Amino acid sequence: MDPLLLAALVGISTTLVLFSGIPVGIGLLVISVGFIMIFDGVGSLPLLPEILFGKLDSFEVLAIPMFILMGAVVASSRAGGDLYSALDRWLTRVPGGLVISNLGACAIFSALSGSSPATCAAIGKMGIPAMRERGFPDTVAAGSIAAGGTLGILIPPSVTMIIYGISTETSIGRLFLAGLMPGLMLTAMFMIWSLYSTWHQGHAGTALASVSYSWKEKFEILPRILPFLVIIAAVLFALYGGVATPSETAGVGALFCLLTAVVVYRMWQPTKLWHILRDTTRESVMILLIIGAAGLFSYMLSSLFITQSIALWISDLDVNRWVLMAFINIFLLISGFFLPPVAVILMSAPILLPVIISAGFDPYWFAVILTINMEIGLITPPVGLNLYVINGIAPDIRLQTILKGAMPYVGCMIVAIVILCIFPEIATWLPNAMIGGGR
Repeated sequence: MDPLLLAALVGISTTLVLFSGIPVGIGLLVISVGFIMIFDGVGSLPLLPEILFGKLDSFEVLAIPMFILMGAVVASSRAGGDLYSALDRWLTRVPGGLVISNLGACAIFSALSGSSPATCAAIGKMGIPAMRERGFPDTVAAGSIAAGGTLGILIPPSVTMIIYGISTETSIGRLFLAGLMPGLMLTAMFMIWSLYSTWHQGHAGTALASVSYSWKEKFEILPRILPFLVIIAAVLFALYGGVATPSETAGVGALFCLLTAVVVYRMWQPTKLWHILRDTTRESVMILLIIGAAGLFSYMLSSLFITQSIALWISDLDVNRWVLMAFINIFLLISGFFLPPVAVILMSAPILLPVIISAGFDPYWFAVILTINMEIGLITPPVGLNLYVINGIAPDIRLQTILKGAMPYVGCMIVAIVILCIFPEIATWLPNAMIGGGR
């Protein structure tokens, strides 16, 4: 069978299986084993376990459960609420201080958790009621938190960046550096839009301080959040300073987050610690299963010459490289509508990377572009995970209202992609300056 025709058959089959509701990891295993048996025969089956577990036999993979543990510790404690309260108290005199507090808390919490749903849940529980109480429209209150939560997969340390690095064999440290400046840029764009939207809708009064805090109230909350901020700073210093590998840094960061939660928030009860470890194990096993299954899926595509044929077909297209990039963005955007970021990255990155490099694009710059596309998928239907997280926090806010509030932030992300295409140095300058060129 022609490899391109076979590629279409694999694509249709994969879409049908994943749309059936079966877990992504199991679905990829079913598709991979099925096509290998059909085209390579039963004799190839003994190789599959070695391929599956070989994808997980990497020290870098250890960073995933460790960063997830960091996020689980922070999400299970009152750290998110305290972080939000601290920013609210210190920014209360700044016009629009509350909405800036929410988005700033999302950005900082993202650096601790690396998870978008966890960021949404932790900050939204405090931020949405407070914003509604002070007169912010529901669209701004819900939309800003839903969009701010997406920063969790862009601002380092990011689990999705780790997965991209593993699947493409690129440097995770460079990926973290590449995502830092775009993440801060996107945070600033979200803040600017939120303030403009509030004033434009005639809620100018809500953008001004309606409460005041004493200096005692401002300082008394700092001891509870400073340890976590120190951990963030230490993790970033260790990563970017070349002191330790991402896996080593994640392990130490997870340990100190756990100790901080025990000391500061008195979370020494076995039941609470069990819940943290249980949630970490569940999410880690899910992601690791997808990684292993995606490795098997990639092997299937390669053994059937599908990957090579698609890359050759795309590289032979007589189109401008920016037209090619536009089509790739559309493909990633549509994929993000229906599949979680982890699945999209693991399935598409190994195929697209040779095409990206041959077209003259930087692989680390492309990782940022890919991640922002995945962020859009988190606040757009039909999956839109962050929309449902917000709806669970504030069930009286209709899903349509949350979606309406989130849509302008989708526009911000699209503008950010355009800006990064015009000025790729926003993503590439920092890793090149701190680490130097190369992969």
